[in-house]
Amino acid sequence: ELLFREDGPDFGAASDGDGDRNLILGRQFYVTPSDSLAVLAANAHRVPGYREGLAGIARSMPTSQAADRVAAKLGIPCYETPTGWKFFGNLLDAGKVTLCGEESFGTGSHHIREKDGLWAVLFWLNILAVRRQPVRQIVEEHWRTYGRNVYSRHDYEGLPVEVAEALMADLRRSLPGWVGQRLGSQLVAYADDFSYTDPVDGSTTSHQGIRIGFEDGSRIIYRLSGTGTHGATLRVYLERLELDPARHGLDPQVALAEQIQLADHLAQIRARTGRQQPDVIT
Repeated sequence: ELLFREDGPDFGAASDGDGDRNLILGRQFYVTPSDSLAVLAANAHRVPGYREGLAGIARSMPTSQAADRVAAKLGIPCYETPTGWKFFGNLLDAGKVTLCGEESFGTGSHHIREKDGLWAVLFWLNILAVRRQPVRQIVEEHWRTYGRNVYSRHDYEGLPVEVAEALMADLRRSLPGWVGQRLGSQLVAYADDFSYTDPVDGSTTSHQGIRIGFEDGSRIIYRLSGTGTHGATLRVYLERLELDPARHGLDPQVALAEQIQLADHLAQIRARTGRQQPDVIT
């Protein structure tokens, strides 16, 4: 609460019970995990342990493409993996990446095979000490350099399993017909059910989430989880690249209004689930 007062602290951080996740806050400012990974990568050269540069970056598929833009500028690879730390572990062990992260508040590096929330907080403190700027200014300058990957996740919890599974099955069947189609103001560049071939061990992991990508870099992703006795959770990930600095301060739900409408239209979420809005928005 103190951080969101005008006279509040300049920096705040939180972790979970076992110290492997991290939340970064500035004064009246929240840093998304996707943006945090990108800022860490862009500023790694300012931190003693990373002055020699990064071998590569990895992010889970639902995590925003902000880190991809940093990797492209640095001339290093950025790997898009399924959700699950074992995929990062293979890349870290093989020396293919130095930093990795996921939208669910996990960030890690080659010093350890698992996520490390306390390390991420210390990394941020190093950046603040060198740049001597508040968190908001650092992130906003990052957006002006790379563009802002506006991002949000909508969760529909406790859905009847049969309803949720039928929704996803119908989405998969409709994918081939969307490519090349104009939906609203956007042209569909690709539509698939994400599959990953591990560059280290050659294993393939399929059916990791439905991706609909647009020509302007926007994405809508659908994933189903928790299909157990208490129902299923449909997670909808929404992302749009905003290059205009005048629009960087928009609330994500406003900036993503077209994606939100399209996500419901394509999957018929409200009609099929009876839910008029998500249970959780992050």
